Amino acid sequence: MQPLVIVPARMAASRLPGKPLADIHGLPMIVHVWRRAMAAGIGPVVVAAAEAEIAQAVERAGGRAVLTDPAHPSGSDRIHEAMNKIDPEGRHDPVVNLQGDFPTIDPATLAACIEPLAEPAVDIGTLATPIHDAAEANNPNVVKAVTAIDPATRRGRALYFSRHAVPAGEGPLYHHIGIYAYRRAALTRFVKLPPGALERREKLEQLRALEAGMRIDVRLVDSGPFGVDTPADLARARALLTPR
Repeated sequence: MQPLVIVPARMAASRLPGKPLADIHGLPMIVHVWRRAMAAGIGPVVVAAAEAEIAQAVERAGGRAVLTDPAHPSGSDRIHEAMNKIDPEGRHDPVVNLQGDFPTIDPATLAACIEPLAEPAVDIGTLATPIHDAAEANNPNVVKAVTAIDPATRRGRALYFSRHAVPAGEGPLYHHIGIYAYRRAALTRFVKLPPGALERREKLEQLRALEAGMRIDVRLVDSGPFGVDTPADLARARALLTPR
């Protein structure tokens, strides 16, 4: 495998406008994400920017960025455009979609999302972490991955994703972490699919892939990053990241 990590980023955000450029100890948030992706050492890292100011911030820090259509409906569409611009010859496979609002991600966690692709039948690899808090289990903003994890490999096939606490009964629940490793062909197929009925109900894009018969496998990690969506999240990220 020759992975390529692409970080989609755009300025428009209803709860925290301009968040890719939000300052965290003197650096834009998108630069923190880029640095951590580089530290994972799994392949080249490129920021797929919707606006020139994001690309400029990354390039000033020594990174690589590519401008993409600001009208893309999702990060998956944005990274697909970037993939074709960056690597039209198809040298890189898989393509990792790392959200641009994960400034606290552990580089080892990012590397783990590729592991499920060791199984040839898997189209998409992703991550989850155990839920230990009842409030988190019942929070609709915390997406649950429905899977049976093999203790030996810490991997399992995703059967469903939901905003509700599923499955029922005794046993673990898993918080889905929205990082994906797509086989190149799977990403191209995915962005051409129309939104599915379950996707529209749950407002979860990954259900489109499951409805279309694509296979998503989950790699369990001990903890995951949190997304910066609000001013309070930004303050938390500043507190967790050590100034340099």
